[in-house]
Amino acid sequence: MMQFTTLLAFALAATASVHGAPIHKRIAQVIADSTTKWEAACDAAGGGTQCNQVAVASFSTLLAAPGPCEQQDAADNMVDLAKTLSNNPDMIKFAQIFAQQPRNSPTSQSVLYCQSAPRNSELNGLFQCQFQGDNPTTFVGGIAVGGNGTIPFGMSAPVNPAGSCPANPSGPIADGTQLVDLTQNPGVGGTTASNNTTGGSNSTLTVTTPSATPSSDSSNSNCEEDPTESTPTASPTMAAANAAAVSATPSSTSGNFKLANGQNAQKLNAQFAALTATSSCTEGTNACVNGAFAQCVGGTYVTQSCGSGLICAALPLVNSAGTSITCTTNADALARIAATGAQGGLTG
Repeated sequence: MMQFTTLLAFALAATASVHGAPIHKRIAQVIADSTTKWEAACDAAGGGTQCNQVAVASFSTLLAAPGPCEQQDAADNMVDLAKTLSNNPDMIKFAQIFAQQPRNSPTSQSVLYCQSAPRNSELNGLFQCQFQGDNPTTFVGGIAVGGNGTIPFGMSAPVNPAGSCPANPSGPIADGTQLVDLTQNPGVGGTTASNNTTGGSNSTLTVTTPSATPSSDSSNSNCEEDPTESTPTASPTMAAANAAAVSATPSSTSGNFKLANGQNAQKLNAQFAALTATSSCTEGTNACVNGAFAQCVGGTYVTQSCGSGLICAALPLVNSAGTSITCTTNADALARIAATGAQGGLTG
């Protein structure tokens, strides 16, 4: 009887504790879907391999780990590339909509807004919607409305209705929904591209995401990939911590970087094959886990399906030294690696 009474008291205490604490759920989406239409427009405009690289780097900013301005920076990259392709209006329109796509929330709280202006004037006044499941009065980090980052750049009062954005002014959108599937109107005064920017140059485009390669110096966790050095063998944990998402550093020599790119991609794919969703990792790094695109959030992997018929793989860059992590077909991945002269298929 004493044992039963003790167990009952413990259960009641646990129940009270659960009811007394806020219950948070993670609100997520298939992030790869956010750039599908932009990438198709880019391919049609003749953007070539840059289209997929920019698309992958962009949709990864919708995960929980990236900072408040990384989504806007990615949209700027999308517009930059559009301007090199005859100011392609569809690419710019879809970039404007992407800039307003809700981001994943790890705690079912609203996601903070960027507090700086975009490079391209086409993105002026745009900010992300929130998902309907996000708490409209509390932002990630427990920040109440009115606190730093809770009001979009250029505005002096909270968003009204809460959770809305120019492309969906009626309010937040359903959890997991893609804004680009709900509207083709970005909510700005015209979608025709211009050469005006709020700063910087649009003559070149460089796309990078947080990345590093395995290094013998474990104290340097932020070093960039050195394309002149081979990638050493690493454990699954090391591979996860140091996977190169996109590395586009130009080669400093006239050597054949293409073969090295292929071999480095094979090494990464071999390392990824040993990873699981429970593998430890370093915050913000990207990898492939069980065929899905993955980013490390809070020391564990958050995976996003690539979609039907696609796999996540490390691929060699074509015009510069480095590798990228992207969603593609198995046949395309094999063909790209073989084209570098590397032998042994996807993993070497």
